[in-house]
Amino acid sequence: MRVLLIEDYLPLVKSVSQGLREAGYAVDTATDGEMGLECAEAQGYDAVILDLMLPKVDGLIVLKRLRTRKNAIPVLILTARDAIDDRVKGLDLGADDYLAKPFAFQELLARVRAIIRRRYQSSDSTIRVGNLEIDQSARTVRREGAPIVLSAREYALLEYLAARRGQVASRAEIWDHVYDFASEPSSNVVDVYIGYLRKKIEQGEGPKLIHTRRGQGYVLGESE
Repeated sequence: MRVLLIEDYLPLVKSVSQGLREAGYAVDTATDGEMGLECAEAQGYDAVILDLMLPKVDGLIVLKRLRTRKNAIPVLILTARDAIDDRVKGLDLGADDYLAKPFAFQELLARVRAIIRRRYQSSDSTIRVGNLEIDQSARTVRREGAPIVLSAREYALLEYLAARRGQVASRAEIWDHVYDFASEPSSNVVDVYIGYLRKKIEQGEGPKLIHTRRGQGYVLGESE
């Protein structure tokens, strides 16, 4: 999943973005409200983490403009402004969640997972596709109870396909949601990682789960 962090305090930008990447997210950052708004409107993010006290354009204005323009991207406000009035205003303007600084990073991760689940209309942290289980909280994968070890990038790709299980995801959509601006573009990188995933989750005699729709993309499901 791809996350946009809009925050101007550079030490926090570095620590949060590093932690999110280690947790398997693709992360882009913006250090002022103007840049953050442009990024949020231009890219297909799965979630935005938004500070309120930003240069150029205040975070609440960023949020208000997104919602006024019918952009329903999930937004988690992360700010030192923790007064009740600030929380109420942020939520009323359309924020999906609100977390005050200082915060525990594990709680931030849990809240990000929660707003992304709501985006994909899933109430359970475990996604099941046939006998494949993806535990989004523990970031573990099992098939028929047997653990499958994936790299962070492989897990991110599987998680995105699982969130859209039964739906075709084009290569462009996969790139937009799994890779960030720091990733090196390649014409076949998505196909290569699909190949890695297939080798790991389709071993044995069980049914194939990742299906190719020629000219369209890939779909995760029990049957073609």
